[in-house]
Amino acid sequence: MRQTARLGRLAGIPIGVHWSVLVIMLLLVQGLASVILPGGARGYPAAVYWGVAVIVAVLFLAALLAHELAHALVARHYGVRVRAITLWLLGGVSELDGEAPHARADLLIALAGPVVSLVGAGVFAAAAAGASASGAGPLAVTGLGWLAVVNAILGVFNLLPGAPLDGGRVLAAVLWWVRGDRAGARRAAGRAGTVLGGLLIAAGLVEVLLAANFGGLWLVVLGWFLALSAHAETTHVMLRKALAGVRVGDVMTTPAVCGYTSQSIADFVATVARRHPHRVFPVLDLDGRLVGLVSINRLAKVPRTDRERVRLGEVSAPVDRAHVLDPAAPLIDTAPALLAGGHRLAPVVTDGRLTGIMTSGDVARATELAELGITPDRGGGAATTSGSHAPADPAR
Repeated sequence: MRQTARLGRLAGIPIGVHWSVLVIMLLLVQGLASVILPGGARGYPAAVYWGVAVIVAVLFLAALLAHELAHALVARHYGVRVRAITLWLLGGVSELDGEAPHARADLLIALAGPVVSLVGAGVFAAAAAGASASGAGPLAVTGLGWLAVVNAILGVFNLLPGAPLDGGRVLAAVLWWVRGDRAGARRAAGRAGTVLGGLLIAAGLVEVLLAANFGGLWLVVLGWFLALSAHAETTHVMLRKALAGVRVGDVMTTPAVCGYTSQSIADFVATVARRHPHRVFPVLDLDGRLVGLVSINRLAKVPRTDRERVRLGEVSAPVDRAHVLDPAAPLIDTAPALLAGGHRLAPVVTDGRLTGIMTSGDVARATELAELGITPDRGGGAATTSGSHAPADPAR
């Protein structure tokens, strides 16, 4: 997940937040200041409730960060590199670069976060009890008690057995330990996560429709997110197994469909864009070097009367904005992004020259062939399919 703002580093790990954290912060502060704190501690001015609510919300985000940091530190202990930790609307994400070396490590990495959340719940509960015993006032007791309850819920909820929750990773680690099949264990956790997401959606809809409680919409949103994430994880596991050892050059479409900087928009649309299914096309200079990309949407913004005059080189996006691939790169590192993009296209380049193009269709075909036990091999342009076309003539 892309960070909107970088907060710094903890234990050498980059820490950041996604813009959606602002949404959850506003909702938390509003709920605490308007409902939770006044309900547990009456008689304070509104400004006091709002001030304490901000402090409690910040402590809650700190608890989320501690949860993710626990995952990250245990992962690093077992040799797994941690790229970053990002806090967002529905919690936090520890971006791990690599796999746990064995099932025991996978289990401990997964358990670390919920354990820290449950320990945090105990610490906040003890602090609330201490505040009450010392006469610190009902406002402090209410805030600390809320933090204890929320951390307990966070720890228990994350232990539910379905990916992408920590409990799903615990389930996958246990199944891997028992069966010795990492990929199969992760597929099972992904299926469990899909079922769990569906149950949460159903529970939310029941709450909305039968109890007329629109708070159930949060369950619907959460269930929808879990189901989508579980499906994505299952797909990634299947891709990694099916595409192991396959390179971008084995799968790319070649020769590539492309345009040229000197070609008019009208000619390019008539001879290339209208005949091929892509929405984005590479643009080459007259020496055959990749200089940019052009989309149909971008071409459509040029007035019809100017399309004979305007050249592709004038409207193409610079190549430094493109996701350029190396034919020797492992396909599994590229496949998820292309599949998620639907009609995404990425140029494949060697020494600045266009070697081919990669689309989600190329990835899907390679996956289907791999499932048949066939290794795709279209590197070097020796073979083509009905989706491969020769470059446009630059003289046109």
